[in-house]
Amino acid sequence: MKKSLIFIVIVFLFILTIGIFIPRFDVVPTILGQKHLSILSSVDNKDVESELKDYARKQGISLSITYMGDLDIVEELNMNSSSYDAVWISNSIWLYMLDNSYLTSESKSISISPVVMGIRKSKAQELGLIGKTVLNSELLDLIQTKQIKYVMSSVTQTNTGATAFLGFLNTLAGSPEVLTEEMLEQAGLAEKMISLFSGVERVSGDEAYLETMFLNNDQYEAILSSESSLIRINQELKARGKEELYLLYPKDGVAFNDSTFAFIDQGKNRKKSFLTLQSYLLSKKGQEVLSKLGRRTWYGGVKSDVNKEIFNPDWGIDTTSYLVATKYPSKSVMTKAINLYIEEFRKPTHVVFCLDYSGSMFGDGIDDLIDAMEYILTDEEASKDQLQFSKRDKITVIPFSSSVNAIWQTDNGKETSDLLKKIKGSDPVGSTALYDAIIAGLDILDKESNEYTKTIIAMTDGEVNVGTFSSLKDRYHKLNGEIPIYSITFGYADESQLNEIAKLSNAKVFNGKSGLLKAFKEVRGYN
Repeated sequence: MKKSLIFIVIVFLFILTIGIFIPRFDVVPTILGQKHLSILSSVDNKDVESELKDYARKQGISLSITYMGDLDIVEELNMNSSSYDAVWISNSIWLYMLDNSYLTSESKSISISPVVMGIRKSKAQELGLIGKTVLNSELLDLIQTKQIKYVMSSVTQTNTGATAFLGFLNTLAGSPEVLTEEMLEQAGLAEKMISLFSGVERVSGDEAYLETMFLNNDQYEAILSSESSLIRINQELKARGKEELYLLYPKDGVAFNDSTFAFIDQGKNRKKSFLTLQSYLLSKKGQEVLSKLGRRTWYGGVKSDVNKEIFNPDWGIDTTSYLVATKYPSKSVMTKAINLYIEEFRKPTHVVFCLDYSGSMFGDGIDDLIDAMEYILTDEEASKDQLQFSKRDKITVIPFSSSVNAIWQTDNGKETSDLLKKIKGSDPVGSTALYDAIIAGLDILDKESNEYTKTIIAMTDGEVNVGTFSSLKDRYHKLNGEIPIYSITFGYADESQLNEIAKLSNAKVFNGKSGLLKAFKEVRGYN
């Protein structure tokens, strides 16, 4: 009996072992090393993940993909490149921004997508743009004369925002062969750029959320994004029975995303696996997958035999006309241009920080909050991530506990020392009146000029237990326009309450539970 029992246990353990390991073929390549591949990818490529992983699995390749925004990818590779075997980035220009210019090899463009403006069809009809050949100067004139208002992704935090900005800058500088640092200082350029960005209604810190943000508000007139993104938006608008967008392709130059896939040699004999995946993406099958997602898989010239349901001529998409690509400047020029955007060109912002000083923040909570605010409000520190405020920005801080404790303000985003002194000098005590603090912020921003981008950034570590959401909702519906209320979760914050606020204001909630400083950095890209 005893031997029988032992035999049964052994058989059971054997079956269990078989059950654990046989289905998991992905474990074998990881152990062997050479068949595993770790890719750092742009968020743009998420829609290709299932097809790519399925192909890799069939080739015996274990694939892991980490997604980030393109500018975050540059920072990650500068600090932590040893964790990745390959990078798939929206635009090859960012690879030239790497500290190590020899980090990548075997670089190839997988597809292309022009960065263009999509305008509501009725608005395009009103402006006489349907079927018209347009120049960049004409499009910029419509924006500068306030005939078009638009939303876009962040110039400092996203690829699409940055490449669109560089395209605009190139045009306003006179469309030179190559943009130089000296050209950035020419008389009148700053005034033109300021006028251009005055047409921005909202900014998104990432391209994916830009689509969501636009689809949630039928009042937005236009959006600046990649062609593939605008195709997705139009497909969704059509499915909802709503007015679609008309895309504009300036004849004299369009910025392109070239979706570059490159190898990072870690000395682990993984190049063959990389080339296998790259070859698949460039194969007829792989290109068909990308084409169905609205990416152009042909280069230089025209293509007439495309799927007109995707590259729809009714949306202004013309694949039979040659598009002139805007030339990108050198690394030093791009760096200087983006710094000028932050300091001089962009539309000034008025941001209201609603900060939780309730009793539950005592200890590590308040210390972390102060550290995050010190980073955001200290020019030298924030500029390392291109998050600094400009002298044209306004900042309001509303500390709250059982009620609104105070309202601290500066009309110069460079002069923040007094704000920091007050933030550090307050102690946490009492309950959580977040709704009341947000209402106070809305009262301030509702009176602010539309020359400013208006944003509220709210932070709490617990459940809102003073005031009501209904009173906040009532106040919000009386606003003269849309003011996004972004929230950062922290500690035991009630996410359902914060999600209600986000839905009300067409905004989103950021996770600060795994790092408050990281969340504050992220949310700064939205204002």
